[in-house]
Amino acid sequence: MQSRGVARNSLGLSAVRSCLLLLFIHLSAPVEARRVRGGRAQTRRVQQQQQTPPPYRERVEGAESFPLDFTAVEGNMDNFVVQIKNLAQSLYPCSAQKLDQDMKLHFLKNVSVTCNDGSPAGYYIKESKGSKRWLLFLEGGWYCFDSQTCESRYETMRRLMSSTKWPLTRTGRGILSPQPEENPHWWNANMVFIPYCSSDVWSGATPKTDQSDYAFMGSLIIKEVVNELLTKGLENAKVLLLAGSSAGGTGVLLNVDQVAEQLETQGYTGVQVRGLADSGWFLDNKQYKFTDCLDTISCAPTEAIKRGIRYWGGLVPESCRQAHVGEEWNCFFGYKVYPTLKSPVFVAQWLFDEAQLTVDNIHLTGQPIHEGQWRYIQKLGQELRLTLRDVTAMFAPACLSHELITRADWTDIRVKGISLPRALHCWDRSLHHNLHINSSHSHVTPPVRGCLLQLIDSCPWPHCNPSCPTIRDQLTGQEMSVIQFLKHMGFDVQKMAQQQGMEPKKLLGMLNNGN
Repeated sequence: MQSRGVARNSLGLSAVRSCLLLLFIHLSAPVEARRVRGGRAQTRRVQQQQQTPPPYRERVEGAESFPLDFTAVEGNMDNFVVQIKNLAQSLYPCSAQKLDQDMKLHFLKNVSVTCNDGSPAGYYIKESKGSKRWLLFLEGGWYCFDSQTCESRYETMRRLMSSTKWPLTRTGRGILSPQPEENPHWWNANMVFIPYCSSDVWSGATPKTDQSDYAFMGSLIIKEVVNELLTKGLENAKVLLLAGSSAGGTGVLLNVDQVAEQLETQGYTGVQVRGLADSGWFLDNKQYKFTDCLDTISCAPTEAIKRGIRYWGGLVPESCRQAHVGEEWNCFFGYKVYPTLKSPVFVAQWLFDEAQLTVDNIHLTGQPIHEGQWRYIQKLGQELRLTLRDVTAMFAPACLSHELITRADWTDIRVKGISLPRALHCWDRSLHHNLHINSSHSHVTPPVRGCLLQLIDSCPWPHCNPSCPTIRDQLTGQEMSVIQFLKHMGFDVQKMAQQQGMEPKKLLGMLNNGN
């Protein structure tokens, strides 16, 4: 059975090599043919092009970059298009091979590290042979903080506490996609998706015992996954990006330094560890309406984390723990843990995060909201901006949404005309440049020409950025314009214009243009 699998793999590799060889032949042939047909003038032009260095093109990571120079075909574009069509027809048999792009499930070999219910933890992986970049993604999904909330979670969201029904494969979206058009910067990296089944914001290190119904081992799961990946090529990596969304985004802030220290102590000092925290920058602010801490939805974030960290046996970064001795719960809030981190971290955060509004007891149910709720939402955006002011690299659109980097349309959202993939590319370049100046980890990154690293909207209302995700009426399902959405939320254009000291027409123009 094993030899048959090896034979099938070798056949697949052979098919890939054949396709690549065919691609090389077809791309080379038109240029050579034109050299013969074009006579001396064409030959001289080609030679000049070969001698003249091509204009600057952005590179991703040195040897990992494959820039294409099409200057040789500019004079005969029609013929080039014909050649491309011929190439597509020639490569059709290669597409029939249907190279598998999905991530495949692997359970941890260390069976003592488990999900909440004691079932084995694991990860999904799609290896990219030859790439020295690794992307490890931490899934999100709230948490539970005592026996009652965990029992309720187990009944209603079991896949977030158990691996018993995990699918064998997963398809990557957004930054996990293997398609260059969807994921222009990271498509060729080794992709690892780590499912969330510990309900502890990736912080726990407590096994299941006779006295406790559940294990909370989020922090240990990350550690074990990294150990196993060291046998699969991670040991030769140049960059490890620990990314995550929602609770996974907070998990990045709690674990990125631990991963860096883990690799360093094992002797893998050549791996640059970085973090990407998406929609995990929560505030410990005062709720709009105080309620008793009966469930994870209505419980104030501070109270839920205070209870949870004791229940999980949660761990926080040592430098943050020392800064908040006896009140380690502070380290679950981005603006408090970020200044204590050694590893570079990029923060992607909606200014009007739906999860934050939910725990603050602002529930957008389709009914117009009250003026007090509207003022609270505006104030939330202002408070979030203040907490991000010292963050070196960020992407913060003024949108009402939650989670960003695993959206298939994540390239469409823009701040100051720049998309998140482009911003991450700039950040990578700045860190790569910084290595030649200072080998130590640092938040301080020198500017790179043409790159902005602090991308945050200045407009004060939800969805005042015209590139925000599409809003749909919760009753009819129809798309709404920004103005329709704001009116739906109870936004009074006349009154707001008066408060801002401007004409209603000017305010409407600002809303339409996102200024």
